[in-house]
Amino acid sequence: MTIERKQPRPKKCSVKTCRASFVPKVSFQSWCSPDCAVVIARDKREKKRKSLASIERREIKVRKEKLKSRADHLREAQATFNEWVRLRDADLPCISCGRHHEGQYHAGHYRSVGANPELRFEPLNVWKQCAPCNTYLSGNLVNYRISLLQGIGAEKVEWLEGPHEPRKYTVEEIRTIKAEYRAKARELKKGEAA
Repeated sequence: MTIERKQPRPKKCSVKTCRASFVPKVSFQSWCSPDCAVVIARDKREKKRKSLASIERREIKVRKEKLKSRADHLREAQATFNEWVRLRDADLPCISCGRHHEGQYHAGHYRSVGANPELRFEPLNVWKQCAPCNTYLSGNLVNYRISLLQGIGAEKVEWLEGPHEPRKYTVEEIRTIKAEYRAKARELKKGEAA
């Protein structure tokens, strides 16, 4: 008794530019011609190369992250916080001179980071400030204080000017601060786009 083999059903070529109908010689065949088989092989090789490159980039990123010092993390967190301040105050004028202008704006600290590092990430201590006031007038602090008194009130200004517990952020705390303000900045950017 002879066993009759079933004829394979026709398939469509898996190459998107071809899609020709063919009868496969083996069950796993997904190409209609040698040219299409070469295209499929190249696509698979390219996908594998991209996957390996992606894995390598992730590994490099992890290694770079491990090499960062506390100061590197602090610098990144400060940049993220400053970006958030500028986005938060985007519609406000310079805190010191009250001007709107086309120039560059900074995130100006009322109590400097050097003198009061514990207020570095305090939102009440940092406001949008034009570059001339922040850079050339050393923060234009007299006018800054007047604006703060009008904006947040005497009680909060006195708190800012009062003594504060010294603070040394750990790397983990700095990472948390960076993540928090990056998320807040993203939310503000979404609000602008909408």
